[in-house]
Amino acid sequence: MSIIIPANSAVGGGYNVDNSCRFNEPSSDKLTRSNGTPTSQQKFTHSVWVKRSTVGNFDIMQGFYSNSSNYCAISFLTSDRLDFIDQGGTGARKITTAKFRDVSAWYHIVVAVDSTLGTANDRIKMYVNGVLQTVFDTNSAPSQNANLGVNLSTQAVGVGEGGGIGYLQGYLAESVYIDGQQLDPTSFGEFDEDSGIWKPISVSGLTFGTNGFYLDYEDSSALGADVSGNSNNFTVSNLTAIDQSTDTCTNNFATLNSLNNRAALTQGSLQMLTGGSGQFGSSSTIQVSQGKWFCELKYVSETGAKEAIFGITSAASENNRTNNNYTSPYAYGYYTDNGSIYNNNGATSYGSSVSIGDIVGIALDLTNNKLYFAINGTWQNSANPATNSNGFSITAVGSGTPEGGYAFYGGDINTTGSRQATLSFNFGSPAFAISSGNADADGYGNFEYAVPSGYFALNTKNLAEYG
Repeated sequence: MSIIIPANSAVGGGYNVDNSCRFNEPSSDKLTRSNGTPTSQQKFTHSVWVKRSTVGNFDIMQGFYSNSSNYCAISFLTSDRLDFIDQGGTGARKITTAKFRDVSAWYHIVVAVDSTLGTANDRIKMYVNGVLQTVFDTNSAPSQNANLGVNLSTQAVGVGEGGGIGYLQGYLAESVYIDGQQLDPTSFGEFDEDSGIWKPISVSGLTFGTNGFYLDYEDSSALGADVSGNSNNFTVSNLTAIDQSTDTCTNNFATLNSLNNRAALTQGSLQMLTGGSGQFGSSSTIQVSQGKWFCELKYVSETGAKEAIFGITSAASENNRTNNNYTSPYAYGYYTDNGSIYNNNGATSYGSSVSIGDIVGIALDLTNNKLYFAINGTWQNSANPATNSNGFSITAVGSGTPEGGYAFYGGDINTTGSRQATLSFNFGSPAFAISSGNADADGYGNFEYAVPSGYFALNTKNLAEYG
């Protein structure tokens, strides 16, 4: 089932984070730099906002390393527990009992260390969204006054990776390292007075220490630029300007849901390789029950004949996940081969076939219960979503109809072969290059073609206003 969670991003006003960086594990994306003379090996603080794209993955957020057996880092383990480890140093380690498996959410992680403290359990403190973690599967403190394996001149510093032992599949925002202080999470965030949601605050006034850094990812040509004032800039590897994202902890965009899919997801869970054999692929993490919504997808490639299908699906249909949903009365899929819309075991001619490289626009109108498709900016069936003309009629959300609402989805339709399609979705922060650039009426999103009047990108700020 799709997920709708504010994920620290549905709070209006206050400090806004404009950009994040999207890390793709298969291409070994990373930021690295050589280390300098430390302020301290006994006191330091990591702070980072992270949005995971998959679960069961070894996701390293940031750390220091000499080699694959000598490193000090924070990560999510394949068990989805949060881990801080001083491997090859003091042997200190904390692994939470709690698992963090929400791929729709932005988490704020703080690991604050001070080995000089008399109380062993206070020497490493871990916080998630402002809350101190107190229950651990592993809880091994460093000895008092021990030097941990950080800040050594022989080490490298990694963000999104850890010396080749693992790479992040997901997004990072507000990546901060404080050299020489053990800080509380209130140095980086606060609870919203009205909603109680943990949200970021400006960190520009902090003292970062000699090896400290602050990456805000606001310069797409220099994603590793340190804006702390220290100029501890990082070398960019396998990341390009397209990996700068507007999906952040203050405006959370939909991605594809890796918790409910039969596709291989990459590029921050925006690109899918379908499973073949008529399988459901994946659907958006945000599901809507009212309003007007727009997304795009690029038909990147297909092995064999064109068999890809995409459109909208209800939660009940997603959970069925057989024959790619086209047997369901609450799923509507545009078939690339002939331009028909498949629904409830039937097909209705609607538009043209889709070719490799085409960009398809999908407009979902839950005010008038209509669905529209455009190919390279041309609305099919001579439709106009802005004027509610010639759209495809869909079942309204309500009692006895789609459970919770509709999500955007993709997959393939062939039931006898193993043809696979690559589809890249754009919910407003794309993983493919945009040559023109169009936003919705509120200024959100980056689309190849114009967003129809009255329709909006699928993110939490728009959801709070229109959903």
